[in-house]
Amino acid sequence: MEKLDIQNHLVESQERLRELVGKPHEAVVMKSIAMIDEQAAAYIAMSSMMFMATSGEDGRCDVSPKGDGAGFVHVANPYQLVIPDRPGNKRVDSLRNILGNPHVGLLFIIPGMEEVLRVNGRASIIHGHSVLEELSFKGKAPLLGIVVDVEECFIHCPRALKHAGIWEHDHWPPQEELPSSKDIFQAHLKINGYKID
Repeated sequence: MEKLDIQNHLVESQERLRELVGKPHEAVVMKSIAMIDEQAAAYIAMSSMMFMATSGEDGRCDVSPKGDGAGFVHVANPYQLVIPDRPGNKRVDSLRNILGNPHVGLLFIIPGMEEVLRVNGRASIIHGHSVLEELSFKGKAPLLGIVVDVEECFIHCPRALKHAGIWEHDHWPPQEELPSSKDIFQAHLKINGYKID
């Protein structure tokens, strides 16, 4: 299969991008704050799902879903969030990226709400800090935590989730038609030459 020929269709400058898209309304620019105020803290307290975008030293990007009980991300103060690192598959993609490039982007979601909260900042990995005790799950504190120093926080319009009908059950595909995660996993192992017993 041939790759798309995009050479004559590239947008390669800020000026060209603005020429095509236009400028944002002043309120869209001014809605961004450099802290977690009471409104944003209330949103985070009700969020049970968050996506974390990171990028390594080499520029390769990753987005990792993080989910737990509502309010699992701790608002330590108006300028810092703490995210517990729950046990997983030990790939630690986000953590490895943070060690090479501390910039992170967070996208918080509340089930049933179409507006999302975006937070950007600089992350650090902590171990053994008393704040991790406050993030215990089933009586066990996380081994590691991610502290995010907030640089930008703003509410994002509902257009994407509204168009996707993400919370509307009648928009969901039938259960029996969903892709099989097992089939995807095994197909990818096969592509990489991993033998499955």
